[in-house]
Order: sequence, then C-alpha cells, then structure tokens
Amino acid sequence: MISFDLSQSDVELYTAARQLLLAAHHGENHRVAAAMRGESGAIYLGLHIGSKRINVCAESSALANARMAQEASIRSSVAVSMDEHGEPQVTNPCGVCRELLRNYGPEATVLVDAGGEVGSIGLEELLPYPWMRATETEWTTQPPGAGKPY
Repeated sequence: MISFDLSQSDVELYTAARQLLLAAHHGENHRVAAAMRGESGAIYLGLHIGSKRINVCAESSALANARMAQEASIRSSVAVSMDEHGEPQVTNPCGVCRELLRNYGPEATVLVDAGGEVGSIGLEELLPYPWMRATETEWTTQPPGAGKPY
C-alpha cells in the first residue's frame, strides 16, 4: 500500500538525487538522476547516460555503484527528472528498472509520483507480476482455456 507519510530518510534520498540532477542535467545526455539507499544505510547515486543510439537509466547506474561498493541489498530508491520550469520532480521507474530493483532489493521501497503527490510504495506492489522464466517458478501454469469447454 502506498504511504504518503515520508520519513526524513526518504527526503534525504530525494535531496541527494535532486542535487545531482541540478549539477549534471543535460537535455539529451543526462535527463534523470537517481539515489538508492543500501542495506548499510549508504546512499548511491546514478545518472542517466544517453546518446542517439542508447540510453542507460539513472537507476541502473545507481544500482551498479551500490554493487561495486559491495552493498548487499537496496532498501529504497528514487529517481528525478526536470519539469518544464527546471525543477527536479520525482519520476516513476520504467519497467526495466522495476525488474532490476526487484532483483537487487526485493523488500525495497520506491518513492513515486502518485498523481502529483510523492508517496512510498513497496516493489511487490509496484511490480506484482515480475518477469520469470518458466523454469524459475514453483508452479506449472495452465494454458489459457485449459479445462474449459469451448
């Protein structure tokens, strides 16, 4: 369930991402900044890297920084992008970033834009049905229509 009762830790995470975006923003090459808090309490920053042919999300680079620092798991995450007035705003993670976050911090929370108000939500609620190979599940999925007379 989404919570709008943000902690000082949540605000600190947002502030770190905001400061990075204000310092490094470029309309094509660096459009998003991210901050992640690891299990240790440390904050790791990431910046969108873009070109004409490829883009790497800010969350991906923040996660890479956390893993390079030997962080065991991610506890919380936020991404920000510029609004039309040049002010960083919380932006929701793309599908790829949701999958990555779930792999490296299944219990993590993410700050999200919930229709103009920032809230915190768990990854299981943000991505209730993650991508998995059939060999990774503990069940056998029945094909659509199985057992139904058509």
